[in-house]
Amino acid sequence: MKSIAVKISLQNESKLEIPLSYETFGLPLGSAPIILVNHALTGNSRVTGEHGWWNHLIDEGKTIDTKNYTILAFNIPGNGYDHTLIEHYERFNIKTISDAFMQGLNALGIKAVDTIIGSSLGGAIAWQMCYDAPQRFKQFIAIATDYKTSNWVRAQSYLQDKILNNSSNPIQDARVHGMLLYRTPASLNSKFKETWDEEKKRYLITDWLDYHGNALEKRFQLKAYKLMNHLLSTITVCNDIKALSKIESDIHIIAVNTDLFFTAQRNLNTYQELKPIKPNTYYHEIKSIHGHDAFLIEYEQLNNILNPLFNHYAPFKK
Repeated sequence: MKSIAVKISLQNESKLEIPLSYETFGLPLGSAPIILVNHALTGNSRVTGEHGWWNHLIDEGKTIDTKNYTILAFNIPGNGYDHTLIEHYERFNIKTISDAFMQGLNALGIKAVDTIIGSSLGGAIAWQMCYDAPQRFKQFIAIATDYKTSNWVRAQSYLQDKILNNSSNPIQDARVHGMLLYRTPASLNSKFKETWDEEKKRYLITDWLDYHGNALEKRFQLKAYKLMNHLLSTITVCNDIKALSKIESDIHIIAVNTDLFFTAQRNLNTYQELKPIKPNTYYHEIKSIHGHDAFLIEYEQLNNILNPLFNHYAPFKK
């Protein structure tokens, strides 16, 4: 993992210099088309390889083939993966992160990006980047995300913030609440079927929720969680959807039909409003009982959607 010093503008109009860490995978920078991957709320720059969170999608011979591409992933400053934490998270917003990532691209000498792909929070940052640099990205893939925070997401972010700032077990409790947003009633009912654990004297669903809370606490820090959650409430790429038409990228919106967080209907509305004024906008939908987290579960469907978007390249020759 390497890092670049970037200087960003905060919401209180002050400037802050922070390290922007990143990782690359596949072919060397400058030798192949670049795929920029923006991670989600609890993700990081390790998108493939050992402990990679998107190995099903990114690897040699996979949909995003490391033999054909350079894969680049930045860490959202303050996510803690590079041991950098943010003290005043309320001064940051999606635009702040977009600006940091843009400076990172500039520092690496990257003028054009073949594909920018992001899911959930990472997808929202990608929306902002495409809006800020409408000619820089050839293809934009937005997975289970939105260009503007809905009142529903804002309300959930507000509740998460209260938990993170007031609970005696903030990371665990916030994660338990989060898991109920990232899955669906059908998903949990199907998985556990009201199973009682006689030894633990509890239902398996509660054991599973506590497992996820404990697991996140071991790898995520409170300051990082506060920042990432806060960023969800700041997604406002633009107020008038017509302004998105200036983005020159092919835009592929991928929704999950049962997503309770960034809902499919809202994504479909975005597509239907944008398509008439931006013809190179496309809509795809993952069918799943698992809700928001389906983009991390339904790999076969996701690969089927993405394969045509990445298999049009022969191996790059300089």
